[in-house]
Amino acid sequence: MKIALINENSQAGKNKLIYDTLCKVANKYGDSVLNFGMYSADDEHSLTYVKSGLLAGILLNAKIVDFVITGCGTGQGAMLALNSFPGVICGHITDPSDAFMFREINDGNSASFAFAKGFGWGAELDLENMFDKLLSTSGGNGYPLERAAPEKQNKLILDEIKNVTYVKMIDILKNIDQKFLRETIDYPYFKEVFFKNCKDEQMRNYLQKILNK
Repeated sequence: MKIALINENSQAGKNKLIYDTLCKVANKYGDSVLNFGMYSADDEHSLTYVKSGLLAGILLNAKIVDFVITGCGTGQGAMLALNSFPGVICGHITDPSDAFMFREINDGNSASFAFAKGFGWGAELDLENMFDKLLSTSGGNGYPLERAAPEKQNKLILDEIKNVTYVKMIDILKNIDQKFLRETIDYPYFKEVFFKNCKDEQMRNYLQKILNK
């Protein structure tokens, strides 16, 4: 599984700690991590939690990654931003049981963490435990065992509803504020990874057009 890490500006100084902790767990399960920044508090390319949502929507819908790890001060804003986009199911993770049950019951493809609230001594140990529970399952198996069948059915129903209530990602890219879109994607690492791995030709062509302006 390919995992994207996205840090917004208020917590960018913790990127290395989060990345190292995530890689430690991901390597255990044979997963890889792509670090989309921000890489430091002084990073010239700034990402707000809203931009993190847009970036996650692009990466998941273009099938560049299978899962997104993100967050903000409380994790709430980033969760809301990611869930604004089609094809994204983002959970707010506060402890290991959250992480495990979100994957098992909701079969999500992204998770938002609080990187300021409650982030004190031993924070990297808490993160490691949450990442471990998040990545230890293939997801969508249902939980507990006696609820597995209805939980799987509910997930399918939710997917069908989201297909009706959300517009396509390409339409979002065309109608969103174009300056905001360019500010989100115009940096070397994103462009390198996106154009090498994008599986959606419409998205590839449109973002290339935006960046060439």
